[in-house]
Amino acid sequence: MKKTDLIYVAGHRGLVGAAISRALIKAGFTNLLTQSHAELDLTNQAAVQSFFVDAHPDYVFLSAAKVGGIHANDTFPADFLRENLLIQTNIIDSAYHNGIKKLLFLGSSCIYPRLCPQPMKEESLLTGPLEPTNEWYAVAKIAGIKMCQAYRKQYGFEAISLMPTNLYGPGDNFDLKNSHVLPALMLKCHNAKMNGAAQVTVWGTGKALREFLHVDDLADASVFLMESCNDPEPVNVGTGHEISIGDLARLVAKVVEFEGQIVFNTEMPDGTPRKLLDSSKLNSLGWHPHITLEQGILETYQWFLGNQEKIRS
Repeated sequence: MKKTDLIYVAGHRGLVGAAISRALIKAGFTNLLTQSHAELDLTNQAAVQSFFVDAHPDYVFLSAAKVGGIHANDTFPADFLRENLLIQTNIIDSAYHNGIKKLLFLGSSCIYPRLCPQPMKEESLLTGPLEPTNEWYAVAKIAGIKMCQAYRKQYGFEAISLMPTNLYGPGDNFDLKNSHVLPALMLKCHNAKMNGAAQVTVWGTGKALREFLHVDDLADASVFLMESCNDPEPVNVGTGHEISIGDLARLVAKVVEFEGQIVFNTEMPDGTPRKLLDSSKLNSLGWHPHITLEQGILETYQWFLGNQEKIRS
C-alpha cells in the first residue's frame, strides 16, 4: 500500500475497526475512508454498491460485523447469521466489481470445530462439528472466507482472511447481555468493587481454556498482512498462550482491585472446552504480538475508567 492510497475501514467504530484505523494512521496512512451506520447500511446491497462506485477506495479492511458472546449468539441466531452474511457479501462483491486492489476479511477462531486438535491449525477448518453456542456466527464467517477464496479463484480478486483469537481492548463492549467474557468479567468486578459486594459470579466451571489477543496487536497484524501476504488460505492471529476462565477472572479481579470471592455457576455453559490457535504461519512471516495479557487488561481498565460516558454497558 502507498501512504496516499484511499483505504476503507468497514466498521471503524467497532473494537477492531477503530484499532485498525489507529494502526493505519500510526503507520502513516492518513487517507482513510469511514462511514457510520447512519451514513451507510452495510446490509443494504444497493447502498453498498453505490458507495463503492462513488468512493472507489484502493484497499478495504472488512471488520464490520454483528458480534456478541455466548448469550447473544444463542438468543439471536437468525440475526447473527443474516446480518453477517449480508454485510460481508455486499462488501466483498462490491469491492471486486469496483476494482479494489485488495481486501482483508476479519474472521474468528470460532470457525474451527468444537473438539478441534489443539493448537488449532488453519487446515482444521471444516473437519468437524462447530460449537453449538456460536455456530450461526461461525457459519457466516466460514462463508466469508469461502467467498474470498471463490472470488479469487473465479475472478482473480485479491482477498485475504485473518482468523483472530478472542479479542479485547479499549473500546470494547461492556454490555453484560451481549459482551464477550473479558469485558463482562471486568464490568462485574468493577461494579462489585464499587458496590461493596462480597462476590462475583462467573458462568460455567471456570475450567474452559481461552487465548486472548489485545485488539491493537490484531490491528498491527492486519496492516502487516495487508502489505506482505497474499495467501488464499486463512491466517491465524493469536498469542500462543492460553488461560483458564477461572484464572482470567482472578487476574481481572486483581487488576480491578476487587478483593471479594469469585464463584462459578456450573449450570451455565462453558462453551468450547479449549480454544488455542496455532499462529506459526503468521510468526514465520515475521510478526509476533507485543502486549502481554496483564498489561492489556490494565490498559483496558484504565480506558474503561476514563470513558464511562462512552462505554456500551
